[in-house]
Amino acid sequence: MVPVESEPVVEIRAVDVVRGEAHLLRGVDWTVRADERWVLLGPNGAGKTTLLQLAGAQLHPTRGEVRILGETMGAVDVFELRPRIGLTSAALAQRIAPGERVGDVVVSAGYAVVGRWRERYDVHDLTRAAMLMQQWGVAPMAHRTFGTLSEGERKRAQIARALMTDPELLLLDEPGAGLDLGGREDLVTRLSGLANDHYAPAQVLVTHHVEEIPPGYSHALLLRGGEVVASGPAPEVLTAPLLSEAFGLPLSVQRENGRYSARRA
Repeated sequence: MVPVESEPVVEIRAVDVVRGEAHLLRGVDWTVRADERWVLLGPNGAGKTTLLQLAGAQLHPTRGEVRILGETMGAVDVFELRPRIGLTSAALAQRIAPGERVGDVVVSAGYAVVGRWRERYDVHDLTRAAMLMQQWGVAPMAHRTFGTLSEGERKRAQIARALMTDPELLLLDEPGAGLDLGGREDLVTRLSGLANDHYAPAQVLVTHHVEEIPPGYSHALLLRGGEVVASGPAPEVLTAPLLSEAFGLPLSVQRENGRYSARRA
C-alpha cells in the first residue's frame, strides 16, 4: 500500500530574492508538508533567514511563486495569514520590552501584538498560555519581566508565545544561538519532544550547527550562496560530502542516538 502524502504547508517554486546587486536566494524550490520537521543549514549569508521569512509571509519573492498554507503570496492578505504561523527570531525578541511580564509576552500572541495593552483575554486564552509556559519550563517566571530572564528562558518563552495561536506552521530562527551547553541541551530535548508529537504543527528550524538538530527532525535543506545544495530526508542530506560542499570545508560527520556532530576532516 502506497502511503498517502500529507498536505503541503509551504510550496516555493523557482524563487529568487534580489536586493540591489545581491541575490539573497536564487532558483530555490522547496516543499514542506504538514507532518514534516525541517532543518535549514548553511554558513553565514547562505540565505537561511531569507528563506524562513518567505515561509513566514514576512517577505515577498522577487521572482517565482510562494504558497503558504494553501494561499499564494501576492494574492492574500498577509495579516490574515500570519496568525496561522508561529515564529521565533532575534528580530522579534528585540521588539519585546525588557519590562514586559513573561505571562503577557506569551498570551498577547493571541492578538498578534508584542506585549499586553488593553486586550481582553478569556479563560481559554489564559489557560492555554499557562499550559504552554508549563510545557516550556517558564511557568515559574510568569510574573517576572522578560529582561530578567536568562537567554535560555527567553528562547523558551518565545517558543511558548509562537505556539499560543495553535499555528499550522512553526518557524524557529536559530533558537540555540547564544545558549550555553546546558541551555542548548535543554532546548534540544524540548524541541525533540515537540517534533515527535503527532499533533504538533509542521516545523522549520534554522541553525548553523548540526549539534543543535533535535532528534525527530525528518528533513534537511542545505544552502550556500543563496542556492540549494541538497534537500530531502535528513539522513540522505546530512552527510559528510554534502555538508562539506555547503560549508566549503572538508568535514567528517557522525550520528549517534539521533544526534549529529561534525568536525573538520
